[in-house]
Amino acid sequence: MQKIDLNNKTILVTGSPGFIGANLVIRLLKEMSGGTVVSLDNMNDYYEVSLKEWRLAQVENAAEASPVKHVFVKGSIGDKALVDDLFQTYHFDIVVNLAAQAGVRYSIDHPDVYIESNIIGFYNLLEACRHNPVEHLVYASSSSVYGGNKKVPFSTDDKVDNPVSLYAATKKSDELLAHAYSKLYNIPSTGLRFFTVYGPAGRPDMFYYSATKKLVAGETIQIFNYGDMRRDFTFIDDIVEGVYRVMQGAPEKKNGEDGLPIPPYAVYNIGGGQPENLLDYISTLQEELVRAGVLPADYDFEGHRELVGMQAGDVPVTYADSAALERDYGFTPKIGIREGLRAFAEWYAEYYR
Repeated sequence: MQKIDLNNKTILVTGSPGFIGANLVIRLLKEMSGGTVVSLDNMNDYYEVSLKEWRLAQVENAAEASPVKHVFVKGSIGDKALVDDLFQTYHFDIVVNLAAQAGVRYSIDHPDVYIESNIIGFYNLLEACRHNPVEHLVYASSSSVYGGNKKVPFSTDDKVDNPVSLYAATKKSDELLAHAYSKLYNIPSTGLRFFTVYGPAGRPDMFYYSATKKLVAGETIQIFNYGDMRRDFTFIDDIVEGVYRVMQGAPEKKNGEDGLPIPPYAVYNIGGGQPENLLDYISTLQEELVRAGVLPADYDFEGHRELVGMQAGDVPVTYADSAALERDYGFTPKIGIREGLRAFAEWYAEYYR
């Protein structure tokens, strides 16, 4: 592994001020002693733009107290001319691609945006890295690539050839494209398969957040597969810690016996490694919403639950084997759902007050 000192580097983080992107940029602004961080996001209205603006304000507050220069660029990775111009202007040392059209269910009805962002956008970044060499390309993949795999925990050694949603297919495609570009152009790249990320100021389309909004509005929440679901929920701080560590260790460039590059390519899971029963997760969420004063203590939770069947594109279990991340970077996610959902509930109470 090639160690990288992030200080005084020029770093591109796409998908900031998205959920993971904003938190990562804030971490970089706190940790780095100098350099430049460029945030790129198109601020689309997949969910309320006001939340992205709030996150961007948090980033800008962190930048004011940091020796690191922060630049926000509003635009899409699907815009090849913009991407090329940014690379030629800033000569990035490290690129972290977190920009993507997210959501398994949304991909069923809105396929175009997934091809535009997740395939064409990622291709644009790979081409830019090819023509403007970088020390490390880190990109978001997803636990959804495991599809309907029955063997658990999911290992990066498992076959992932059977995606059950377009979203999953685009993420698997990104891994294949990255491997090809690593081989052809010796670009050090690391893909990170994230497992159900949650936390304060998260994505409103994620279950814990949308369920909270519905309960507050007195609406009924639907619990899929009649509650028989297990998820490897991963708190945002653990995700950011994992990405931050991976940025500092790139796959090493080596040549094979034929004199050609062995692809400097790696893929890791970042997941809690503790799959939680969905009904237990919901109970914990409800307790923390009451504790934070978001909902009253006498709230009729049972009357606001509806058990329904499985949704297209969904899977019953996600479960990460993160042993490789522990081995190579000395890190395993540790924050449990009680602590994580408490942080979310307290943020929600404050944000919507």
